[in-house]
Amino acid sequence: MLYIKTKAVGPVLEIQVDRTDKLNALSPEMYGDICLALGQLDRSDELRVGLIHAAGKHFSAGVELDKWAPIFAAGNGFPIPEGGIDLFALSGPRCGKPVVIAVQGYAYTWAVEMLLATDVRVAAEDTRFAMLEVQRGIYPCGGATLRLPQQMGWANAQRYLLTGETWSAAEAYRTGLVQEVVAPGEQYRAARAIADKIAAAAPLGVRAILKSARVALGEGEAAAALRLFDDMPGVMRSEDAQEGVRSFLERRSAVFKGR
Repeated sequence: MLYIKTKAVGPVLEIQVDRTDKLNALSPEMYGDICLALGQLDRSDELRVGLIHAAGKHFSAGVELDKWAPIFAAGNGFPIPEGGIDLFALSGPRCGKPVVIAVQGYAYTWAVEMLLATDVRVAAEDTRFAMLEVQRGIYPCGGATLRLPQQMGWANAQRYLLTGETWSAAEAYRTGLVQEVVAPGEQYRAARAIADKIAAAAPLGVRAILKSARVALGEGEAAAALRLFDDMPGVMRSEDAQEGVRSFLERRSAVFKGR
């Protein structure tokens, strides 16, 4: 059965997790399918933004641990299928296009780690986040130890990483993990609105912003500053840059084509 469903709606690739009978628990096969969807998003000239969301009351109660345990015990890491991009952004290149995520209900373990690898996040008011690994005798290996302290603050992150306690959507908003909190059932609509706004922006500019910001995050501001103008000539010579100037002079919204 297909538990990861993809649908291109205009320039937005929607990636839906739909395994509600298991509270959207992540299997190795589901991981591979999300990686393939991100690869599709990255390579497509027509797609500009990804939108990850989940069917049912909960985004996910966690991973299907009995299937993942042998993989983790062998020290093999996450098996990325050919043509895929690691959803945790730990192995290989990241998706060069922005990804928006909407979560609700339980958003446990891998859901948090995938959220940390996305660019804009929306949560329903009923969302409960948790990194439960220490309560199962293991530790997080999908990026939470790297990114949660960075994005949430050291002590805030350690409180939840070291205890396995849950935290609320309000706490996630207070610490900057999510950018918008909405009524339950409205998370997809709110995330889609953000994705549409990103998709309407100049694609070359959007990708250049992500690239520069990620260099600054991973290698420091000095490294990013040295490369700040690397992509500028190509962007400035693009049809989109010319359209941007025309739209400014004509006092209208620009229509970008990504070239």
